[in-house]
Amino acid sequence: MVFKRMLRAFGVGGPSVDTVPANPNARPGELLTGEVRIAGGDHPADIDQVKLSLVTRVEVESGDNEHNRDVEFARVVVGQRIAVAPGQNLVLPFQFPVPLETPLTVVHGQHLHGMTMGLRTELEVRGALDPGDLDPVAIHPIRSQEHVLNAFGALGFRFQRADNESGRIHGVPQQLPFYQEIEFLPPGQFLAKISQLELTFVADPHRLFVVLEADRRGGLFRAGGDSFGHFAMSHDEVIRTDWAALLHQWMDQVSGRRSSHGFGH
Repeated sequence: MVFKRMLRAFGVGGPSVDTVPANPNARPGELLTGEVRIAGGDHPADIDQVKLSLVTRVEVESGDNEHNRDVEFARVVVGQRIAVAPGQNLVLPFQFPVPLETPLTVVHGQHLHGMTMGLRTELEVRGALDPGDLDPVAIHPIRSQEHVLNAFGALGFRFQRADNESGRIHGVPQQLPFYQEIEFLPPGQFLAKISQLELTFVADPHRLFVVLEADRRGGLFRAGGDSFGHFAMSHDEVIRTDWAALLHQWMDQVSGRRSSHGFGH
């Protein structure tokens, strides 16, 4: 009897969980929907809560070191105080609002190298450790983000990788404790001056903030370092803007090919 109680404390013989999204693809601001399916084990169990959370990998700086950790950034409770009999099957439908700042993992059907995103399920089972479940989900750009990304492709930028950085961007009304950087190799005419361009989106219901960071190469008569661009527009304004022209103009400025006087951010 003591051994059985000890096994139960480690979740042995308790209920199992399987989360089945109706569609694992979504855009920021949309709903992920599906079912949480719970199968009773070999003894009765009381589940205090069934929780779903969105989890992604974030790079965290600590002193001189960097490390990656999985960060939960959104959560919903889909069930509370549920008694599960041995062998009983339960189905809990769910609707999970995807935050507008959720990082992208797929662009034009291609997975962004460096990105991970999952929907994690946790059962709070009384008297036992949580059995859990993690299902991959794919986050695609909203229309305004896609319009900006199309300009990168039109100008010949080449995607390298993407990651999430812990921290906040100055001057941007960011809600999450991290932000995504999408890294590109510039087209040939800028490569001598700029080694890399990083793109960050921060969206809210009304506006899209587009933050650019160019890594300038140092030279005999010029200092290297980072140049930043910061654009804030309504989603409709973003779609009406010629981003290829705007981006080309900004790149000319930061690479020193054109005077920066009068260029507003």
